[in-house]
Amino acid sequence: MSTRGIETDEQQRIRFQVELEFVQCFANPNYLHFLAQRGYFKDPAFVNYIKYLQYWKEPTYAKYLKYPMCLHFLDLLQYEHFRKEIVNGQCARFIDDQQILHWQHYTRKRVKLLQSQAEKHMMIIQNEPTPQKSV
Repeated sequence: MSTRGIETDEQQRIRFQVELEFVQCFANPNYLHFLAQRGYFKDPAFVNYIKYLQYWKEPTYAKYLKYPMCLHFLDLLQYEHFRKEIVNGQCARFIDDQQILHWQHYTRKRVKLLQSQAEKHMMIIQNEPTPQKSV
């Protein structure tokens, strides 16, 4: 911060990048487990910081996220019960496994949908009458 307590443009840009990277780390249940094991979720200042980070849910900011799943975990981190449970390695592994299964199912479903659309498009093209050239 400058001498007046107002951030310069460069400081704002750096804070944006740091907070963007940090909030995206929440998409990794193993990282959440790491934080929980080290007691970060027991620190009221850290919990307050997590509440502050909820501004990333606004479309103005969310459009910069590569891993939107982090927003779901950001919501879960608002609950003390989740913060207490994620310290359990079994819980973190279960969430990680479920996340992988979701991605696998989503990918298969997406491929099938794209193939179906491509086939429909090809049928439409094949059934279109060919234009006659005028002489």
